[in-house]
Amino acid sequence: MDKLKGMLKPKPSPQEQLRDWQRQLRQECRNIERQIRDVQREEKSVHKAIREAAKRNDMGSAKTLAKEIVMSRKTVNRLHENKAQLNSISMHLGESVAIARTVGHLSKSAEVMKLVNNLMKAPEMALTMQEFSKEIIKAGVIEEFVTDAVDSALDSEDMEEETEEEVDKVLTEIAGETAAQLPEAARKERIVLPAQRASTSQEEEAIAEGADDEEELEELRARLAKVRS
Repeated sequence: MDKLKGMLKPKPSPQEQLRDWQRQLRQECRNIERQIRDVQREEKSVHKAIREAAKRNDMGSAKTLAKEIVMSRKTVNRLHENKAQLNSISMHLGESVAIARTVGHLSKSAEVMKLVNNLMKAPEMALTMQEFSKEIIKAGVIEEFVTDAVDSALDSEDMEEETEEEVDKVLTEIAGETAAQLPEAARKERIVLPAQRASTSQEEEAIAEGADDEEELEELRARLAKVRS
């Protein structure tokens, strides 16, 4: 009986379909906004860690964290682009529905197809857009298509190509004069430059503190990677 009711259920109108699609798109935009806030909030902790590392002349750790900041900012920029494209899809779907009122059916939209295809290549949007595309393909708004394989190593490859200049720029921005005043060699490798020769006991304390710093560094990097994913 339930199956029969389902078969007899009237097909939703284009206007009803539009409301449902736009509701989904708004929800996804809210998810993106929340992810951006998470990344930016975690980034503040990394800023503090960079300044602390620079103060103790541990430019190796500071540089590693600066690279994390560069990655996070790329992620935030990409998320803003994703959100803009979701809003564009919503606008073009509205236009398609408006046309459907005149012609009596939904027509295919090359603009929507292009935007959906772009978003399906974004790692954080791929699964969501695959499901969404099934609905609008079924409704006749876009044609079925095969997306290019997403290179999962894209981000890591980009990071490998990051220039020293970009990282130094972040270091100077966050650590200020502390980083700028250090010799170039000190910025390029992890070295500790004590103001004066420490005693044996002070050196042992510094080693222990360094171990704690390494653990904190890894924890910060892990948290930042989690909110970016």
